[in-house]
Amino acid sequence: MSTTAPAPTLTLDRVHVGDVLPELAVDVTATTVVLGALATRDWRPMHHDYKFATERNGTRDIFLNTPNQAAWFERYLTDWTGPHGRLGTVTFRMKDSVFPGDTMVFRGEVTAVATDALGCGWVGVEVMLTVAGEDGADRIMTTGSARIAVPVDADDNPWARGPDTWKPGDWKA
Repeated sequence: MSTTAPAPTLTLDRVHVGDVLPELAVDVTATTVVLGALATRDWRPMHHDYKFATERNGTRDIFLNTPNQAAWFERYLTDWTGPHGRLGTVTFRMKDSVFPGDTMVFRGEVTAVATDALGCGWVGVEVMLTVAGEDGADRIMTTGSARIAVPVDADDNPWARGPDTWKPGDWKA
């Protein structure tokens, strides 16, 4: 039997404005695209039908849908925070499509660290998704931002906060 150590939990005292999150690189396959569309019940053919995507939409292949990209951003952020990180808000703007054969690279930088009036620790992060272009240079596909609750100390857990103490829109950095 093998055991895996639990992921470390990030605490607010270890986060500073300007910190750079570790990159996450993900090779995109047709399966990545189709399973993401399937999981989000997005039956639009441009996410699973090559002929429709290329001939009718004029794209080079099927491509990731919006909820699939959102899920990858969520994974990226919660991989960084550990199991007690709790997403408050995530917003993003897609600038171009991500196709099979691309390698998505997620990057982030801390832009704010604060504690709200209820004692919840918050981290603001700017995020970016790039893929390598034909010339090898990174192309920015999606940009966004997130507010993530992280424990203020080892005894705190943002997931334990109920409706009276969970106010993701109320903090100011």
